[in-house]
Amino acid sequence: MDLKQYVTIVEDWPKEGISFKDITTLMDNGPAYKYAADQIVEFAKEVGADIIVGPEARGFIIGCPVAYALGIGFAPVRKPGKLPREVVSVEYDLEYGSNTLTMHKDAIQPGQKALIVDDLLATGGTVDATIKLIEKLGGVVAGCAFIIELTELSHTFRD
Repeated sequence: MDLKQYVTIVEDWPKEGISFKDITTLMDNGPAYKYAADQIVEFAKEVGADIIVGPEARGFIIGCPVAYALGIGFAPVRKPGKLPREVVSVEYDLEYGSNTLTMHKDAIQPGQKALIVDDLLATGGTVDATIKLIEKLGGVVAGCAFIIELTELSHTFRD
């Protein structure tokens, strides 16, 4: 299935010069959404993932069905002040400034194999920060899975 036909490109959103990739048109098509999740489920099995990790918010939308299908846990990565218990945090640079991501301190167990799942890989800042969070907790990054990769902007996180 060619998932590109289910992604809507919205020009100049959220600001001029941005070509936003809207996956809501993929999500509202049952067969396309299921196909995308099923492909990530198969990859998760290949890499032996013990837990799925997803950055807010679209990482939840993609990662939760994957974790459910596998019968394994899902660990959210959120902005500061959004998680109710003790967290670890990582600050990372953006094109203009910086941002911080957090994860519950007990979300990943030492040696646990985590698959990071998100909708889109662009510059790699969010996934890099998520990798650092997992490793800070003693986890092992088994891989990363995305529906969309902007190859002209992304770093390579493959072996």
